[in-house]
Amino acid sequence: MSKLKKSEENSKPKVHQKLTGFEMEIDQFGEIKSNFDIDKINQFLNNHVKDKKLNDQEESAEKAD
Repeated sequence: MSKLKKSEENSKPKVHQKLTGFEMEIDQFGEIKSNFDIDKINQFLNNHVKDKKLNDQEESAEKAD
């Protein structure tokens, strides 16, 4: 088991090409620290992740018509 833990600690997760170098940590006060601008992260998420809540609202609006 120790071999598995060491490989997990040393390996970095696979990320999207546009987020290469992105790192995030939580400091001793619970604040989230990141090396990327929050606006850049939000723009990426808006372009690549579908919002479930918005999909539900669109479906209910279509049913109402």
